[in-house]
Amino acid sequence: MANALESYTVEADNLKIQVNIVQSPGQLPLYELVVPALSSAMVALLDDIRHSLITEVNVSASEILDPTAVMAIKKKFNVRSDDILSKKLPHLDIDTRNFLVGMLMHEMMGLGKVEFLLNDGNLEEVVINSSREPVRVYHKKYGWLITNVFLSNEAQIQNYANIIARRVGRQITTLNPLLDAHLVTGDRANAVLYPISTKGDTITIRKFVRDPWTVTDFIANKTSTPSNFALIWLAVQYEMNMLISGGTASGKTSFLNVCMPFIPPNHRVISIEDTRELQLPEYLYWCPLTTREPNPEGKGEITMLDLLINSLRMRPDRIILGEMRTKEAAQVLFEAMHTGHSVYATVHADSINETIQRLVHPPLDISPNLLSAVNLNVVMFRDRRQGIRRTFQIGEFITTEESGNVTAKANILYRWKAGTDTMVKHSESLRLFEELSRHTGMSHLEIEKDLQQKEKLLNWLVKNKVRGIQNIGKIMHQYYIGPDMLLEAVNKNQSPDKILK
Repeated sequence: MANALESYTVEADNLKIQVNIVQSPGQLPLYELVVPALSSAMVALLDDIRHSLITEVNVSASEILDPTAVMAIKKKFNVRSDDILSKKLPHLDIDTRNFLVGMLMHEMMGLGKVEFLLNDGNLEEVVINSSREPVRVYHKKYGWLITNVFLSNEAQIQNYANIIARRVGRQITTLNPLLDAHLVTGDRANAVLYPISTKGDTITIRKFVRDPWTVTDFIANKTSTPSNFALIWLAVQYEMNMLISGGTASGKTSFLNVCMPFIPPNHRVISIEDTRELQLPEYLYWCPLTTREPNPEGKGEITMLDLLINSLRMRPDRIILGEMRTKEAAQVLFEAMHTGHSVYATVHADSINETIQRLVHPPLDISPNLLSAVNLNVVMFRDRRQGIRRTFQIGEFITTEESGNVTAKANILYRWKAGTDTMVKHSESLRLFEELSRHTGMSHLEIEKDLQQKEKLLNWLVKNKVRGIQNIGKIMHQYYIGPDMLLEAVNKNQSPDKILK
């Protein structure tokens, strides 16, 4: 007998559907989408309405090819289908009519039942492997799950791939069987057609996070500590350069996103990414840039290096690079650090020592003497057995010169202790506080006092369960433009409601 693990409701285009996560003995959990079954007569009626809509509703070729016109076309179909249903079935209750209209819209303008998966905030990935296999999803809580959603045939998958391509003004055909598209929702879709994908047509959709993690979430779930975030906040506030390292899916970009609200609101921020993942508060002076794939003729490509070089002409105070991959981009980024820009980037490496090795050897191949521009290195870690992410190390790079040869080594300030699941101090800083003192004119005692104040504020936010990127943004905005009222609320342990209004 199946054991119910969790149940909740998902809404898409005003349609509410129940989701059940169930597990039978000896089997993996199943993601069950509970969609009411339609009688054969109702299916025939909807087919008839679909044909009527196609012939009656005028949609121009330019509208079909215009990704921004999707909502307008949906509205046309929605209104007309509602009218037809009202005439054919005048006694139908409004909830059932809305359900049928919604199902029609999903079939004609969307991806059918897959639309419900795309609107489930608990899912990170939706994968269609072929029509012979069920759709699979990656659930934030349960990992990879098999669903009870099947697509009827390969033609339907290819049609969905075409719908996705049209939404971004592109095409996917037998001659051009690969599609990599960033949807207007922020989701990233990849499609591969048969016979390149030998099992059948394949679609992979990586969902854009609608409710991103915040610093209070990371403190509450023990990803990092208030004292660690206070140190990072101080470094970000005073324009120290920071690299965030980690393995695949260790939480590098999420951690980077969590730290960006610490930037003062009067600083111009330029972010450069392959896929738009960063979400910053509205108060920040932010210009997000993303790369572009070449068109079928091989023209129009915009690379990270193109954007990085261009960003230097946009008078940035802060530059955020999604991921450091190539030697050229790394060299431009380090030059930006040395010319006074504050830089934040992610890099694949599992420790501070490994980060140094990755930076100074191919493919990045940065000269060791340039590493002194990096003020702080944070390393993220993912424990796959326990399903947790932690800040593994926080440290700095120390460069030394002997006989004309410059070498770099790690000085670990804090490290994660797996046995107790805690962050412990490893060694004293040799550079960071000296550089902070030189940049700010603050004494070591004043820096320590500032860190304590920031840690107290962060603990207050966690205690009052303040979360959400815009709410955290309001708090940080208040801290920079007029901290007295905020710090008074923190010291008196008052509610943050007045500040968040």
